[in-house]
Amino acid sequence: MKEIVLAGGCFWGVQAYFDTIDGVAETKVGYANGNKENPTYEEVCTNTTGFAEACYVRYDENIISLEDLLRNYWKIINPTLKNRQGNDIGTQYRTGIYYIDSNDADIIIKSRDEEQKKYDKPIVTEIEPLKNFYDAEEYHQKYLEKNPNGYCHIPRELFKK
Repeated sequence: MKEIVLAGGCFWGVQAYFDTIDGVAETKVGYANGNKENPTYEEVCTNTTGFAEACYVRYDENIISLEDLLRNYWKIINPTLKNRQGNDIGTQYRTGIYYIDSNDADIIIKSRDEEQKKYDKPIVTEIEPLKNFYDAEEYHQKYLEKNPNGYCHIPRELFKK
């Protein structure tokens, strides 16, 4: 199994989307690459902790490759928007790909460069090693599963299940 952390705006929708992808074994939402230990949602929302709302994804590379996982990721974000996705604005809503395995960096950069061909504006999605990840509070986990009519910036028709 391989792991990666993806930030794509509000983490509720990112998790719900990746839960529908064949080969994804586990997801959990949390806070990535910030400057504080064990932040709360309220602290992250102050835009002072440096954290991005993100989704940890554990996947079976025998079923889905990192390249295909990233193709799915690019479908649900606007990578040219800085600190914003949909109606959500703030540094915690930035887009980012945070890798755990340094061997994944070249694949991620190649994927970004391929995606860039679709845009006139530069892609601002961060590509960095994962420095830290703290699980979000339980009420955020599988939020859209528990609240099917909850807010989501990702069009529901993109969800496979």
